[in-house]
Amino acid sequence: MEYRRLGKSGLKVSEIALGSWLTYGTVTEREQAIACVKQAYDLGINHFDCANVYGARPHAAEEVMQEALKPYARDSYVITTKAFWPVGNGPNDRGLSRKHIVSQVEQSLKSLGVDYVDIFYFHRYDAETDLEESLRALDDLISQGKVLYGGLSEWSADRIAAGIHLQKELGLHKFAASQPKYNMLERYIEPAIIPICEDAGIGQVVFSPLAQGVLTGKYRKGTAAPEGSRAATPGVNRFLEGALTEEVLDKVEQLSAIATKAELSLPQLALEWILRQPNVASALIGASRPEQVLENVKASGVKLNEDILGDIEAVLA
Repeated sequence: MEYRRLGKSGLKVSEIALGSWLTYGTVTEREQAIACVKQAYDLGINHFDCANVYGARPHAAEEVMQEALKPYARDSYVITTKAFWPVGNGPNDRGLSRKHIVSQVEQSLKSLGVDYVDIFYFHRYDAETDLEESLRALDDLISQGKVLYGGLSEWSADRIAAGIHLQKELGLHKFAASQPKYNMLERYIEPAIIPICEDAGIGQVVFSPLAQGVLTGKYRKGTAAPEGSRAATPGVNRFLEGALTEEVLDKVEQLSAIATKAELSLPQLALEWILRQPNVASALIGASRPEQVLENVKASGVKLNEDILGDIEAVLA
């Protein structure tokens, strides 16, 4: 496993990170989830991603992570969480108000069984809360030692720029991490978000690097989704609506051929294509079985040559 700096911060994170969205606390059995975390840790993954809304109920995935990470020294891993989405029916059970941020960080610390989280993300932008209020609340939590680094997820380029400007103007702790969706099929962060973040010292921790499994090659034209896959799982399959088009599956077939030429699996090719970006610190994988972790970790340290990168670009274009 190789490690990268998170932006211009001093924090080093594994190139491959393990996430818990749509898996832990939901469709993956607790024992299996813990086995995946153990496999990840044993292979050198030190970066584990969570959120207050992951799981069948609020903080469920965090509780699984607490159990899975309990055997390991706290200083040896990086754990994250997030807040924004509703966790209840009350008027203050959502958003990025000071009240909700502080409440959710306190609850996440209990659910994770830790004294601090390494990265706390604003899970989306909150247009109903003054940005200064949110940023000052985050700054206070960092000053208190309950959060080490701040981050944002799925913010537009102009909102990221506004946040960076206000932090600088007010003398607040700077964002260290951005968590957007990024993969071969969804490249919206390349034109503006990566340059803005790079300039500000913010590193990318990208989710859905395999496009919800589309870039594993498991879905093929004219065949039913494999049993147990996300496309075949009620509730989870909504995240793949419109993704399995004939055009996309044609591209996947071509990319599979390129992976074979490069002597890689398709997931390894897709992950290493992401890691070609120096601003990307980690690619977040999801895993319901330890062998999936083992397979994906092999992408760390692989460098695609210019011919392979050219072949990929020709398909994606």
